[in-house]
Parts: sequence; structure tokens; C-alpha cells
Amino acid sequence: MHLVQILLPLYDNAGQPFPHHLYLQIRDELSERFGGITTYMRSPARGLWKERQDTTVHDDIVIYEVMVRELDRDWWREYREMLTATFRQAVMIVRATEVELL
Repeated sequence: MHLVQILLPLYDNAGQPFPHHLYLQIRDELSERFGGITTYMRSPARGLWKERQDTTVHDDIVIYEVMVRELDRDWWREYREMLTATFRQAVMIVRATEVELL
């Protein structure tokens, strides 16, 4: 079993919010394909990273999670590439962690 997390930015690189319907569309697509989804949208997470020694960049994000029995890496790579284009990002984080249900 794997937990797949998708980190979606709330704003483009110019600081403009992405339309709400994008998040609903992604939620519905993933829920339909995988039978369920968890979304963390009420209080956005903030990502911080150093681009250079003297520059810290931040992003406000929401996180979508789905559980999958088998990890189809090709499908997820293509989906990440689609999200990267849709959200006009240099890099989109889609990560998977192997989990054990207790």
C-alpha cells in the first residue's frame, strides 16, 4: 500500500490565485480513479526553501492524498507532468510513501 501526496500551489508565480474549479476537478478525478481522497485545504501549508544563499522562497499549498495498492509510476509521472503544465510550475511535488496499515 502507498500513500501518494500531491502538493498543489494556491498562487501562480505572479501571486495570482488559481481558480477554485481546478482543485475541484483534480479532487473529483482522483476520487473517481482511486475510490477516495483526503484533501487538506482549510489552512494552507507553507513551504519554504532557499533558492540561493540570500533568498528564501515560499509557497502556500494544499495537499491531496490518495491510498493506492499498487504504485503505477508511469501514470503518476504523466499526471505530475500535466499538473506542472496546468499550474505553470517549474517543479510539482508528487510523492509516494509505502505504508503499512495497522
